[in-house]
Amino acid sequence: MLVCPVIDPSAPLQFVINAASGSNAADAKRQVIEAALVAAGRQGNLLFSHPTDLAQVAHRAAKQALATRTAVVAVGGDGTLNTVAQAAHALGCPMGVVPQGTFNYFARTHGIPSDPAEATQQLLQWSPWPVQVAAINDRVFLVNASLGLYPDLLEDREAYKARFGRSRWVAFWAASATLLRAQRRLRLHIEQGASARDVQALTLFVGNNRLQLQQLGVEPEQAISAAHITAVMLRPIGTLSMLRLMLHGAMGTLGEADSVEHFEFDHLVVRPTLAPGRRGVKVAFDGEVTRLRAPLDFRVLSKPLYLLMPSPPGPESTAPHTPESGDA
Repeated sequence: MLVCPVIDPSAPLQFVINAASGSNAADAKRQVIEAALVAAGRQGNLLFSHPTDLAQVAHRAAKQALATRTAVVAVGGDGTLNTVAQAAHALGCPMGVVPQGTFNYFARTHGIPSDPAEATQQLLQWSPWPVQVAAINDRVFLVNASLGLYPDLLEDREAYKARFGRSRWVAFWAASATLLRAQRRLRLHIEQGASARDVQALTLFVGNNRLQLQQLGVEPEQAISAAHITAVMLRPIGTLSMLRLMLHGAMGTLGEADSVEHFEFDHLVVRPTLAPGRRGVKVAFDGEVTRLRAPLDFRVLSKPLYLLMPSPPGPESTAPHTPESGDA
């Protein structure tokens, strides 16, 4: 039976803040967090970090939070949340989230407001609850992981955002441009339990977030908390079929498209055919693009992430442990 960690309200929360947006944005984040702390009579350490140092700062913050029985709080977009989650999950430290991304699937799924001020105010009142996370090789992901077309889409989206600004419409047009010029095919050997098969695909997308999968029109048959995640494969298709597929995606009916296959699993090994001399494959997880060595091992992790969130509605989580339950 899972026993959730205890939060000591007298210990300062450790806020890990991505400072890549510049001094004005950093000041705005500081003001929001400090105002919420003062109003609640709580303490917090605000740790601003350049993206290149974020992993080290997150590890130190999670280690300090664990030692003082408090939580580490990620302030930023999907990449920041993922970096802090790597450290929090590894140490078993509770984690809070102040989302500042475009879609905020992870936060919205767990009842965390998209408004930073509201999210900060509410997390000061919440307890840690276990939530399911997955991994690709040794990298934890909260929302999704993928290879093929989807990492290309993310890189193009960042380029469009740098030129035209951050908005959902910019993300949509970037995705459309990427999809219409998609040609590179993946040749994959997929092992799932005792079965194995060879497939060709434009992308393999693995989702650990029911909200995102629902918006795509790929409704998981089982609850995300049932230790399963969902794979979505897009088969190679022509331009006209790609236009029809984009219409399916816009209408939230991607799962009905003939060129799309989806299935659920708890463990999947993917062996892509690589060019001679190349060991790594470009992958994306939670919005970040990198290269990992093949084979790629996707799995649901048995160890949960302890997230500061409202009480989950279902019976799947054990109530947080309290000092009255036996702590000194």
